[in-house]
Amino acid sequence: MKNWMTWIALLGVVFSTSVSAQDGAAYIAVGKAKTKKTVIALPNWIAPGTTGPVALNILDTIKNDLLFTDLFSVPDSKLYSDLSTQYQPELFKTTEWIPVGADFVLKAGATKTENGISVEAYLYQLPSGTNTLSKRYVSTLGDVKLLGHTLADDLIKSITGQNGVFRTKIAMVCDRTGKKEIYTMNFDGSDLKQLTKHRSITLSPAWSPDGEKIAYSLIAKNKKNIKNTNLYELDLKTNMIHLLSDRHGINSGANYSPDGKKIALTMSFLGNPEIFTLNTADHTVTRLTNHPGLDVDPNWSPDGKYLSFVSSRHGASMIYRMNADGSNVQRLTFAGSYNATPAWSPVGNKLAFAGWIDGHFDIFLMNPDGTNIERLTKNQGNNEDPAFSPDGNYIVFSSNRAGQKNIYAMNIEGTFIKRLTFGVGNCTSPRWSGTPSP
Repeated sequence: MKNWMTWIALLGVVFSTSVSAQDGAAYIAVGKAKTKKTVIALPNWIAPGTTGPVALNILDTIKNDLLFTDLFSVPDSKLYSDLSTQYQPELFKTTEWIPVGADFVLKAGATKTENGISVEAYLYQLPSGTNTLSKRYVSTLGDVKLLGHTLADDLIKSITGQNGVFRTKIAMVCDRTGKKEIYTMNFDGSDLKQLTKHRSITLSPAWSPDGEKIAYSLIAKNKKNIKNTNLYELDLKTNMIHLLSDRHGINSGANYSPDGKKIALTMSFLGNPEIFTLNTADHTVTRLTNHPGLDVDPNWSPDGKYLSFVSSRHGASMIYRMNADGSNVQRLTFAGSYNATPAWSPVGNKLAFAGWIDGHFDIFLMNPDGTNIERLTKNQGNNEDPAFSPDGNYIVFSSNRAGQKNIYAMNIEGTFIKRLTFGVGNCTSPRWSGTPSP
C-alpha cells in the first residue's frame, strides 16, 4: 500500500471487485426505537405594524428547527388562534391552554428597534404553567434567521437539558463544479457555500474544536514540485489557507484533538501509511503506529484519551482503538469484510462506522469496546462517512440511495432520515461542527 494513488482509491472507499460479508456477522437489526413526541404550541407573537411579518419569519424558523429534530410536534395554530396573545408571566392564563393538549407553549412579543428587532420570549410548561425560559433577543433585520435558530437552541436546552444544533454547520466535499471542493451548509442543508476553488481534488474536511478552522487534504504539488496529497488548514475568519504538511506521499484523514493542539492523520513519508499526530503550533509530527498494514481514518475520543482507526494489519480492514500515545492497540470489529471511518459520539458512549455487508456499505453503531453492534441503514444504496452531531443525537452521512451521493442526517436509532443536499453534485465526507458558544 505504499503507492499513494492506491491510497486515494481506498480513502474514497472505492471498490472495483466484488466483496461479500462473512456468514454469521454479528449485526443486529435496524433500530426501531419510538418515543412520544413533545407537543409545543407556537402561537403568533404580539408584533405590531411592520414587525409582524418579521416575527412570523422568526417563528417559522423556530418551527422548522423543532420539526427537524423529529422530537416535537406543533399543533395547528388554528387550534389556539382565539386565545390570549399576552406573553408576560403575570398575564399568562394556564387554564385556557390546557385544552390544546400541548406540553409547552412559547409566547413572545416583538418590537422594532433602531437597527432591527427585539424579542421578549417566554416558555411555559403545561399543565403547571411553570415559566421555564425567559429571555430577550435582539438582532438586526439581516440576522433574524440566526435569532430564530438561537431561540430554538434555547428551547431545546430548556426542555431537554442538551445543547441544540441549530447554529451548527456541516462541512463536506462536493463536485458541483466538476472538481472536488470543500463546501459548508447549515445543519438543515440551508446556506450552502463553496469555500475552496482549487480546481483539483480535496479530501476529508475536519473542523477545529472552536469551529474557526477546517483542515483538509488536497492533491497538489509539494515543495519538490511532485504531485502529492498535502494537508491544509482554512481559517474561516480570515479566509486564509495555510499549508500544514506536504511531506512526501499521504497527508490525509485529519482529525483535531479535543483541545485543538494536535491533528491525527495518516502519513506515508516514511514509507508505509501510518497514524501520526501533527502539532498545530509548530507542525512537528509524532508517529503512533508502526505496522506493515494500512492504518487510516484516525478519530479522537471526546476526552482525548483514545484514537479509533482502521487497519488492515490482520487482513481485512477492521476498526481498532489505541491510547492517544499509540499504546495498547485493541481490535474492535471482527465481522464483515471491510469496516471504515469510525467516529466517536461526543458523549463517548458510541462509535459509528461504515461496514460492507450484503453487497454495499451501511452505517453501524457499537460500544467503544466493540460490543453491541447495531445496524442503522439497510437496503438503501451505499451509506458511508458517518459523523455525529455535537449533541450526539444525530448522525450525518453520505448515501447514493437517490442516485448521486448526497448528504443525509438521521437520528441515532436510524428511524428518521432527512436528505440535506440537492443539486450540488456528488457530496461525501460530511463533518458536523461543534455547538457554538452561548
